[in-house]
Amino acid sequence: MTNMQDREKAFESKFALDEELKFKAEARRNKLLGLWAAELLGKSDPAAYAGDVVAADFEEAGHEDVVRKLRTDFDAAGVALTDEQIRLKMLELLAEAVTQIENS
Repeated sequence: MTNMQDREKAFESKFALDEELKFKAEARRNKLLGLWAAELLGKSDPAAYAGDVVAADFEEAGHEDVVRKLRTDFDAAGVALTDEQIRLKMLELLAEAVTQIENS
């Protein structure tokens, strides 16, 4: 029975580690996304705006809350980007965030 318990603990540990890495990657992606959006919006404090984007991701499960924030801000500023373009940028930046985390 010990072998089975060891395997179960190993799976639990791997799951916890994977979830932690996923959280870190998504948070980093949101920061990068916020910095990108701040440039498009002409924000005077890009880091503060990036923090707002990171915080927006805690409104609900998934990333639609981030898309909605950017959509609202882009519409208000007259930045012509579609939701699909925003999601594509999110995918690109997620890959970059994962690379940054792996290299740190």
